[in-house]
Amino acid sequence: MDGLLPALPGSPAKVWNASPMPSYPPTFADQVVAQPAHAQFEAFLDEHRGALNGCLDGLTEEQVRRSLVASRTTLLGLVKHATFVEKVWFDEAVTCRSRAEIGIPARSEESFVLNDDDTIVTVQHAHREACEASRHATSSLGLDDILHGHRRGPLPLRWVYLHVLRELAQHCGHADILREQLVNE
Repeated sequence: MDGLLPALPGSPAKVWNASPMPSYPPTFADQVVAQPAHAQFEAFLDEHRGALNGCLDGLTEEQVRRSLVASRTTLLGLVKHATFVEKVWFDEAVTCRSRAEIGIPARSEESFVLNDDDTIVTVQHAHREACEASRHATSSLGLDDILHGHRRGPLPLRWVYLHVLRELAQHCGHADILREQLVNE
C-alpha cells in the first residue's frame, strides 16, 4: 500500500494517509469532562504519555534509532527524553532530590543520547515506570500545592501539569512526523 487515498471529488490529486501513530479515543473528553481538574490533568497526561510510549510500537531497533533531523532527536531518544521529563518534574520538583541523586542527566539535551543498551523494550519500560512513579508522587497533592525542587524555583502543581502536558504534546507531534518518515520510506 502506498499510503495514498483516492482523490476526493473536486480535488486535483490523491490525499496522503499519514496516520502513523494511534489516534486518541473519540470519547475520551466525554469520559473526563465532569471529573475534578486533578483527574482531568492526569487523564490528559496519561493519554499523551501512552501515545508517546506507543510511537515505538511496530518498528525495528534500527528505525527507532535512525536520525532523520539535524538534532539528536530520534524516536527512541524522544521516549528516553520523556522519561527524563517525568523525573525532572515529578521527582526532582516534588522530592527536591538532585538530578545526580535521581540518576538523570544534568541537562535536558543529554537525555536524548542513546546508549548501546537502550532498546525499545528497555526505554518503553523505563518510561512506563517513570510515569507510574509520577502518578504516585502527585496522588496526594492538590493543584495549588507548591513544588520546591525545580531549578526555576517554587511552582504550583497546576503549572507543572500544564508545562508537562505542553511538552508531551509537542513531542507527540515530533514523534508523529518522524514515524511518518520511517514508515513511508
